[in-house]
Amino acid sequence: MERAALVTGGSSGIGLAIARMLRDEGFDLTLVSRRPEKLDVAADELDAVPVAADVSNAEDCSRIVKEHVDRFGRLDVLVNSAGIGIGGRVEDLPVKHLDLQLGINLRGLFLVTQAAIPLLRESRGWIVNLASIAGTMPTPGLSVYGATKAAVISLTRSLNAELEADGVRAIALCPGFVDTPMAQWSGIEPDEMIRPEDCAEVVRMVLRLSPHARIPQVVIERVGTTNGDVP
Repeated sequence: MERAALVTGGSSGIGLAIARMLRDEGFDLTLVSRRPEKLDVAADELDAVPVAADVSNAEDCSRIVKEHVDRFGRLDVLVNSAGIGIGGRVEDLPVKHLDLQLGINLRGLFLVTQAAIPLLRESRGWIVNLASIAGTMPTPGLSVYGATKAAVISLTRSLNAELEADGVRAIALCPGFVDTPMAQWSGIEPDEMIRPEDCAEVVRMVLRLSPHARIPQVVIERVGTTNGDVP
């Protein structure tokens, strides 16, 4: 039986690494990204369906799921990897940067998931939400980003409670600094960071669990840190 997965933020970083793993596992793929040029390159590599969309737009969130189901007819794994982090102290952060992070990291994730639930219920599928270790501890300088990721962790647990009887399971991945463009500002050397493929391997493991097991949250720490990654 063919299985199908939808990956937002799938043109680079963690989303692309998870998409590559899913392709290796035999999934048909829909990749979503705001940037068509990067999206087309990734989609060509993985023989995936590209959907250029902005998850901060409610209409795009519905269209993403519709275009996926029109092509594949089913959805077994939803990966919510689209996200943005903008640094700034609480007293200094512009409203537009607050709204942008809330709109993509939380609202967009919520709306894509909401549209996908009927399909996931049919397949008894998985929801993979990219949170962050920043959602599990104080994150000065990344307060809004950390707050959105804490909300993603909470939402993931609520999804498990609401959808348990339908066989749908959800996991929140909470890595420290991963070697992606978003983490370049940290000043940490790339070879000292978590690899995007590490996150993909966690997802691969989760997909192999029996129907009677779930892991609602995984924290992935960088080796050499005692408290994860505190900015």
